[in-house]
Amino acid sequence: MNRQVNFPPHAPEGAALCYVIVGAGQAGVQAAITLREQGFSGRLVVLGEEPQAPYMRPPLSKKFLSKELVEDRLFLRPLSFYAQNQIDLRTRAQVTRIDRGPRTLHLQDGQSLAYDKLLIATGSRPRALSLPGQAHPDILHLRTLDESKALQSRLATSKRLVVIGGGYLGLEIAATAAMAGMEVTVLERGKRLLERVTTPIISQHMHDAHSKQGVKVQCDMTVTGLTFDHDRLQSVECSGQSYPADIAIVAVGAIPNDDIARQAGIPCDDGILVDEAARTSDPLIFAAGDCARHPNALFSRQVRLESVQNAMDQATVAAMNMMGHNAIYRRVPWFWSQQYDLKLQSAGFFDGHDEIQEQGDKSKDSFALFYYRKGSLIGVDAINSPAHYLSARKSIAARGELATVLRNAVSSPQQIPTQTTHS
Repeated sequence: MNRQVNFPPHAPEGAALCYVIVGAGQAGVQAAITLREQGFSGRLVVLGEEPQAPYMRPPLSKKFLSKELVEDRLFLRPLSFYAQNQIDLRTRAQVTRIDRGPRTLHLQDGQSLAYDKLLIATGSRPRALSLPGQAHPDILHLRTLDESKALQSRLATSKRLVVIGGGYLGLEIAATAAMAGMEVTVLERGKRLLERVTTPIISQHMHDAHSKQGVKVQCDMTVTGLTFDHDRLQSVECSGQSYPADIAIVAVGAIPNDDIARQAGIPCDDGILVDEAARTSDPLIFAAGDCARHPNALFSRQVRLESVQNAMDQATVAAMNMMGHNAIYRRVPWFWSQQYDLKLQSAGFFDGHDEIQEQGDKSKDSFALFYYRKGSLIGVDAINSPAHYLSARKSIAARGELATVLRNAVSSPQQIPTQTTHS
């Protein structure tokens, strides 16, 4: 699949254009599909660093990790799709430098590739620990298919797992391992689980759910060391406390892959800065997905989102604007996580709220929290409550409406929320 091609120089005037997409994840593939659907007939090249064809990442910590989903079901499109649509997909292709003057990409294998327009969709990478021993084979991360395979293999032969990090990814891995019968400990640096993404009510509910499954959850913990014996991991150390482990998974956040943009002089700030058209400071270069930070007009803030839907929606906008359209990216951010039989769905933002309305029944693991600021709905968290989640998401998108209209919209699946909590 890794084809060695001698690429031509930049296309002369009148010749077919060449659009290049750096990154073969869901954003990159979605952009390529959109370009062809929009009628782009020039050369279209997609460069991916990994050896596999583009695949879905969310199942890597859930159904693929638990072996409920086979590898063939991960791939976004069959290989024949790219050939049929004249998409020049290259794997094991790492871009090392963008030369904006002559509009040329330099690859690790020594080749160069000229572009007329460029989309950077390089995603993000796991944040590492700054500790001796972090590169040991018993210390794992989960971002790629190969890493998921490695973790899958180790879960089958290990008894004790320590998960460092109590965010979405860490908790999904913990749930998968617990259901497989492992002894699981979650070490979270914050005061509670999911501290950056939700409120204490949801944090406590997820904490309780994991505890019921036998997972030992420890918050306010800073990992200070890793101990080994005969070159095997023995424990994870936290401020004098020791947690035995055969393997440890590090899930402490992600760093945007914006290096090639920075080196090319494109402004970055925890991600490549783009406008609502997904365009960087260079009018010929766009960015989308986990690596991009964009203005969200609905919430009057700059955001970098790590979600599949954001990657696909923003990439669609980027591709349309590469074609000369005037598309604007304005979407309500939304996320989801599956842990045990709990499906947590979130939309909007919870921070800045001054009122919480609760509806449903926590004892039955089916409820929703609606977050308001000055009477306007700004976010929702729903556990096993898809109707309330969907109606709230629609209401958030219509932020200009009166608060009374918004409240009626979110309460439509049932009666008015039963409990109000002020924060």
